[in-house]
Amino acid sequence: MGYDKNIYIKIKYKLKIVKGIIANYKQLRKYKVKYGKNFILNGKAIFHSGYISGGKTCNGRIYIGDNVSINSGITTNLIGGNTCSIFRTIEAGNIIIGNNVGISNAALVAMDKIVIEDGVLIGGGVIIYDNDFHSINSIIRSTNPCGNIIARPVLIKRGAFIGAHSIILKGVVIGENSIVGAGSVVTKNIPDGEVWAGNPARFIKKAN
Repeated sequence: MGYDKNIYIKIKYKLKIVKGIIANYKQLRKYKVKYGKNFILNGKAIFHSGYISGGKTCNGRIYIGDNVSINSGITTNLIGGNTCSIFRTIEAGNIIIGNNVGISNAALVAMDKIVIEDGVLIGGGVIIYDNDFHSINSIIRSTNPCGNIIARPVLIKRGAFIGAHSIILKGVVIGENSIVGAGSVVTKNIPDGEVWAGNPARFIKKAN
């Protein structure tokens, strides 16, 4: 007796989705990620915080507010790029995501703190780093790759929109309702209600 190939493919796809959902929530539980009401996670994301390092438990945590939607994977946001969403804290870093936030295939890595306020949209492939990962001193870097790392908090204020494939670097504050154009590299603060774009990002115009 034969079988319907289309039905087989559909069942296989649904099983893959179910396995992904189970894997996601195992990670959320393992790394003690706190999340609010109506949290939607489309695809398989990576969460990593509060882990054991050098025999001690680090205090980094991830907090996700209400009505947050996260897309993760090539099939969840078809704008290009085979990436997933990554949320990682290093040592005592914190990632704090407010309410009504949308994130697609982004990577957030915090050694100090990354704060995403309410109503922020973060486009596909965006990278937000609050640290340098390695010392900028070549002598220290060659002898101790993880020593003397500079980290400064990142704040993205309410209503901001970060365009796809942009990079937000340490110490940056992005103002309320401001817009970062796609593919930008943001190295300094953006005031409220402005559009910035480019590498490095610069003022383009006032936001509507």
